[in-house]
Amino acid sequence: MADAQPKNPVYTGFFYVRVRFSSSIVAILRNMTTPVSVGVILGTRPEAIKLAPVVKQLNSLTQLKTHLILTGQHREMVDRVMQLFDLKADYDLGIMKPKQTLTGITCASLQGLEKIFATVRPGLIFVQGDTTTAFSAALAAFYQQIPVGHVEAGLRTDDLYNPYPEEANRRLISQIAQLHFAPTTLAVENLQKSGVTGEIHHTGNTVIDTLMTVADRQPECRVANLDWSKYRVLLATVHRRENWGKPLKDILTGFNAILDRFPDTALLLPLHRNPTVREPIKAALGDRPRVFLTEPLDYSELVGAISSCHLLLTDSGGLQEEAPSLGKPVLVLRETTERPEAVQAGTAKLIGTDPQTIIDSTAELLENPKIYEQMATAINPFGDGQASARIVKIAQDYLLR
Repeated sequence: MADAQPKNPVYTGFFYVRVRFSSSIVAILRNMTTPVSVGVILGTRPEAIKLAPVVKQLNSLTQLKTHLILTGQHREMVDRVMQLFDLKADYDLGIMKPKQTLTGITCASLQGLEKIFATVRPGLIFVQGDTTTAFSAALAAFYQQIPVGHVEAGLRTDDLYNPYPEEANRRLISQIAQLHFAPTTLAVENLQKSGVTGEIHHTGNTVIDTLMTVADRQPECRVANLDWSKYRVLLATVHRRENWGKPLKDILTGFNAILDRFPDTALLLPLHRNPTVREPIKAALGDRPRVFLTEPLDYSELVGAISSCHLLLTDSGGLQEEAPSLGKPVLVLRETTERPEAVQAGTAKLIGTDPQTIIDSTAELLENPKIYEQMATAINPFGDGQASARIVKIAQDYLLR
């Protein structure tokens, strides 16, 4: 594997198994007397999971002063991830309110970050993915002419309202960012087609860094009365806005039919805290045998659940990336996905929310060992566990120009 960084700013593959610095860069860093400030902004659990290895890399460098900033878009779920990775926030906007709207999240984040950025004055900020926190932070930085590094850049469905508001958020961030950290070659191509002005770097996805770190600890997921050895456990998550209402009812109809048809299966479904999805799920599945509704799992518990389950039924984006690394097929409960690489690689299948399609697709994996094995052993296209090291190396080079 080559040690030299390619001249072309667009990465066409994973060039670094381990990150090495040239002697000139090391000398410059050692001679710096005042650390360069960088900001890392997050507000939701997925952001915390995917930015944790980046923060760890940044914190190991004395030449950089890292400010970890929480918006508080989510509260308890983020706190649990922070505890897992021993991360402490330098600033916390605490914006979370009952029944908060996208407008409320955006306005509160912009106003709070304006004050923090004026105080910290970072040379670069990092945002992750496509949350309203990420978009608001990028916009707040743009207003103060602070460069933005976008982790997990370039995902697209080409449907502005699906997923909503994520597709618009990530497109808007792309027009602001100076550094685009693309997880796959397809993401690189999407950014090139978008005509973005920032540098595009193919780094892999940081969620694989986090997953591999936690999986090495061999975590368990203990759920009261669930005997993992007795059942083929189907791990399910449902929460996306585009699945609220009738799509959610259809999904739950499919789940009930699968349980009726396959008595050797059990359904583990960690409930989202939003009552819009939580209450219908409890009403449809709460009294069923072999259904285990839990509170949101800690990330280590989630990794343990993925490792132990038979397959996943989910509308989550992150699980499409994580489950293949642990050899588990993913059935995606959405009409579109911004991660078509998983479908192309054969690790995931897009099945939508029609009850009969959900039943047929799940039954195929439960009844056909050959098809199950093909999905379980397909190669994960999302990275090699070194994305955060690449990202920090690129950021250092950018700050030292």
